[in-house]
Amino acid sequence: MAFIQKEKVFSKKWLINYALIVIGSFIMAAGFVFFVTPYKLVPGGVYGISIVLHHLFDTPVGWIALCFDIPLTLIGIKVLGPRFGAKTVVGFFLTAIWVETITYFYGHEPLVQGDALLSSIFGGVFIGFGLGLIFKAKATSGGSDIIAMIISKYTKLPLGQLMIFVDSMIVLVGLIAFQDWKIPLYSLIVIFITGKVIDIVLQGISYDKTLFIISDKYDEIRDKIINDLNRGGTFIKGQGMYNNSEKTLIYTVVNRRELAMLQDFINKVDPKAFMTVVNANEIVGNGFKSLNDVDSEY
Repeated sequence: MAFIQKEKVFSKKWLINYALIVIGSFIMAAGFVFFVTPYKLVPGGVYGISIVLHHLFDTPVGWIALCFDIPLTLIGIKVLGPRFGAKTVVGFFLTAIWVETITYFYGHEPLVQGDALLSSIFGGVFIGFGLGLIFKAKATSGGSDIIAMIISKYTKLPLGQLMIFVDSMIVLVGLIAFQDWKIPLYSLIVIFITGKVIDIVLQGISYDKTLFIISDKYDEIRDKIINDLNRGGTFIKGQGMYNNSEKTLIYTVVNRRELAMLQDFINKVDPKAFMTVVNANEIVGNGFKSLNDVDSEY
């Protein structure tokens, strides 16, 4: 099973991906050094374990994380096959180097003194943004994710659930080590925000809305969508469940401003219309993001 995606060396795509890894690993490292490590927060992963060891035995966070990442990656390659390419290796090496470099020049004090909550929030933002850039380059974070993949292979349990379980166990280690309930609670804030920011980086912030409209005035609504909003759509023939009457469902995508205009129009022409509004994470095609842009990103 070949999972490694090879790119031509020094091509535009190659340069962009490695630039994302360099920038992402730096931002991620800054999140650990400035916000997470000083408050003993344990946001899962190998860095969570490294932070615990750092505060117990004064070991360097970055180098200890690297000592975990290297054997885990080798084990992952042996058990799972070639899923972990050069970009993943470069990613965790750079993160460790950045962590130690920033620590050397900045020190171990938190950027925000005496505010663990604010540090948890911004630690999650920095780590999530950095990880999101690394994922965008089609690399992975390695570390505890590999443990979850190996367990998933032999147990057939969902990978997402196993990743949560592994990170939760690491957070629990922080509670046992430091005997302070605030640490796992703040750590869970970091983990939650990290996940949300990763989603935003990968999917983007979209103001587009997907609409499903059922109305007897579908022709008038169609004219409004095409002529006034300059959007397209699709008629879908359906059947009502209550009385088996034929219905015409309108499927279309608009932005927030156009949604307000269309809702106002539908309310006037057919107050009994039924509309479902769904947030659209990504719209690709004519009038929205080009398919070429998607290919260049992914």
